Amino acid sequence: MIVISKLNKPRKLKQVIHKDLRGSLTEILLRKKIKFNFCKCITVTSKRNVIRGLHFQKKFAQHKIIFILKGIINDFVVDIRKNSKTFGKVYKFKLTSGEALIIPKRFAHGYSTLAKENIVIYFLSEDWYPNQESGIIWNDKFLNINWGIRKPILSKKDKLLKPFIKF
Repeated sequence: MIVISKLNKPRKLKQVIHKDLRGSLTEILLRKKIKFNFCKCITVTSKRNVIRGLHFQKKFAQHKIIFILKGIINDFVVDIRKNSKTFGKVYKFKLTSGEALIIPKRFAHGYSTLAKENIVIYFLSEDWYPNQESGIIWNDKFLNINWGIRKPILSKKDKLLKPFIKF
């Protein structure tokens, strides 16, 4: 069993997928495999070449499970725990439909979308508090993330995020 509160880095989940002539059935969360209480579940849709992130909450840090319902994303997770041996480390995961990722608290998270249509489901352990939201600028020189996109589409908010060195 995975106890999410004891994870010290992001981890890709193996999904159980049942397929037959009609299509498929995917088990997203199984309590016997993952000990995780979530208070919020949201979906995000994005077209190709979108970058979302790198986001986190200062207070009320969130454990997250990211599930790709449709599409392909490059997912990036950055350790922002100042006392951690891996502080500033960037983890990269390429996720496709039916794949999932667990992200522990105090990690910044972002992704770039590679398919024409992308649908991501978030399971969050804490609610969203806009006044606690923060993030790291997508093109931070220290982190040097290759998002796999030449001309990214970004929100106004994401364009104004701070560099990693400020944290």
